[in-house]
Amino acid sequence: MDLKQLEYFLRVAELGSFTQASRALNIAQPALSRQVRMLEVELRQNLLNRNGRGVTTTEAGKLLLEHCRGILHQVERAKEDLGRVQGALAGRVALGIAPSASKMMTVRLTRKARKHLPNASLSISEGLSFVMQEWLLAGRLDIALLYNPSPSAELDIAPLTCESLYLVGPRGPHPSDKPMALESLTHIPLVIPNRPHTIRMLLEAEMSAIGHKPNIRLEIDGVPAILDLVADGAGYAVLTEHAVLTSARPELYHIRPIVRPQLISRLCMATASGRITTLTQNAMLGLIRETARQVYPPTMIQTA
Repeated sequence: MDLKQLEYFLRVAELGSFTQASRALNIAQPALSRQVRMLEVELRQNLLNRNGRGVTTTEAGKLLLEHCRGILHQVERAKEDLGRVQGALAGRVALGIAPSASKMMTVRLTRKARKHLPNASLSISEGLSFVMQEWLLAGRLDIALLYNPSPSAELDIAPLTCESLYLVGPRGPHPSDKPMALESLTHIPLVIPNRPHTIRMLLEAEMSAIGHKPNIRLEIDGVPAILDLVADGAGYAVLTEHAVLTSARPELYHIRPIVRPQLISRLCMATASGRITTLTQNAMLGLIRETARQVYPPTMIQTA
């Protein structure tokens, strides 16, 4: 079996699509299909069920998929070991970062990676936490920085930092800094993301726990669009202070703490629990922790 064919099959199987895999691998789709088909002919078994919506793995394909991950992982380890002979780690790390964390960390992290892992290849993707969790489990990502991930036996989760969420409104002539009780959001029109965005899920869960429901006026994904609507008077948002301060015009907004209880958004580092991390990936985990300590100040969460 050819290693390229195994890599091609792995990517098609994980993404469930020849089209998406051809883009990810930067190879023409007919050539990709031909290589996978050659692998099937050599093994004398169909590895993929092809349909109009994409592909799924056959029983033989599922078995080969597990072997592929192990084989290609060992190849990466071999490259790393050879790189260590020359005094440097090599290999590829696929990292996913939520957009708000990406603003804070991407530049610093890539700068550190260039300095400490010059022979390694770093691929960074942005996405919502629930999407990146799926990518992580599918093997598309090696590491993901997720907000408020649910406990899962399939994930190894390590907390990085946490931030309080605030009520964000348009700045008026006499802004109040008085904290807002969480139950007050029953009466305040909110502009918040659609489910299953982590802030939406956290807000609904915490309000349900105290017997209330948020007053949702508009549902829209994307922090810039939400802030534009807040500035236009469409309602209020629930966001971190950082999201407001890094917006295009932070002077347009006023934030008020939410208490009884506080809403805390937790940024965590996650890897797939069933997958062995390479030496390069372990080094990247260390760089992520170091970057998070530098970017985010020590978090002081006070009990309201």
